[in-house]
Amino acid sequence: MAQLPEILDIRTAAKTRIFEIQSVDLKFSNGTHRTYERFKPASRAAVMILPIDGEDVLMVREYAVGTERYELGFSKGLMELGETPEQSANRELQEELGLGAKNFTLLRTVNSNLTFMNAQMHILIAQDFYPSKLDGDEPEPLEIMRIPLNQLDELIANPDFMEARNLVALYALRDFLNKC
Repeated sequence: MAQLPEILDIRTAAKTRIFEIQSVDLKFSNGTHRTYERFKPASRAAVMILPIDGEDVLMVREYAVGTERYELGFSKGLMELGETPEQSANRELQEELGLGAKNFTLLRTVNSNLTFMNAQMHILIAQDFYPSKLDGDEPEPLEIMRIPLNQLDELIANPDFMEARNLVALYALRDFLNKC
């Protein structure tokens, strides 16, 4: 195993209301010095929820400023301090779909773009729903879409459905359903 580089210095390169970019000075075991930039490591994990209702998975269509269009995806959000992934998933469902769930199954935990950030996301299946609405932080009501489970391959193949976390979630869901 290679020896981990020594962190010589970490400083803030840029900061906004939402993001902080850090410059990290490293010294590698061979004496090479490098400065890398990264997002400040997340202090909280996030959840993504795949609500399965009968033969459908429930998805939401919401505006994404990065692509400047409405995108189809799954309910998701940051975990609050002290919450388990299941508690956080249930809160997010109530905020975004107006539904609570009695049963959760953890599919997997992922971390995207490891070169520039550390932000874990727990992907959970939710089932057995009851009506329950909590106020969320969405600026407008989200459109709920029912996607038949037998159409997951078509959704995965759709070139307009390209957000990596959503695709990973669908692949994990497809594998899970094939084992059942």
